[in-house]
Amino acid sequence: MAETIDIGIISSRGQIAIPIEIREKMHLKEGGKVIFFLEGDALLIKKVENLSWKDITKPLREAKKKIKEEDVPELVHKLRKR
Repeated sequence: MAETIDIGIISSRGQIAIPIEIREKMHLKEGGKVIFFLEGDALLIKKVENLSWKDITKPLREAKKKIKEEDVPELVHKLRKR
């Protein structure tokens, strides 16, 4: 897919109008679902394709398996320092 850059506007209620060109390219229809990923000051909006909550959260559960309980306090301290 070719790169598309456009600007959306946030309403007073926090709603964002997705530009029509992007909606058409992504086949986004009224009632369709998207998921939001936030990292630092970057926000990624991804189309959800009839996935269950279990499918959507699978990457989070897999990441959880890589962290040992005894490592949690150290990770918390590192994150708080940021």
